[in-house]
Amino acid sequence: MASLLKPGDQAPDFTLSDHQGAPFTLSASRGRRVLIWFYPEAETPGCTLEGCSLRDQKGYYDESDIAIVGISFDDCERNAAFAAKYRFDFPLLSDPEREVGMAYGACGDRKARYAERISYLIDAEGVIERVYDKVDPRDHAAQVLIDALGL
Repeated sequence: MASLLKPGDQAPDFTLSDHQGAPFTLSASRGRRVLIWFYPEAETPGCTLEGCSLRDQKGYYDESDIAIVGISFDDCERNAAFAAKYRFDFPLLSDPEREVGMAYGACGDRKARYAERISYLIDAEGVIERVYDKVDPRDHAAQVLIDALGL
């Protein structure tokens, strides 16, 4: 795994296409917290479990003013099918060049087949608040909320 960012680091800004083909720019989310979750591959068991858990907890994320953003190396079409099949109402971004994955330590080089399963909670000013480098897809969505709310 590549070098991870640390709490207190400025989150690198980026623009990627979401699963509907629209551009998503991280800095446009300033003013609210953002959970960036890197997932290895759409439609795989762990990624599906984690995505569905985030979907099911999304109301709590919305109440806490935390945006959910998924990133994988899948193309927009595959992410669109994944989002449609499981009714994800948050953006799934495509990083086929692995630039964002490399900047965030989700992969070590452009030849990486999959992103590492890591997440970052970013504060409203764009600073890394928390790093999740050992993600369990079964309880990750709840764990982030517990941490974010200070419970």
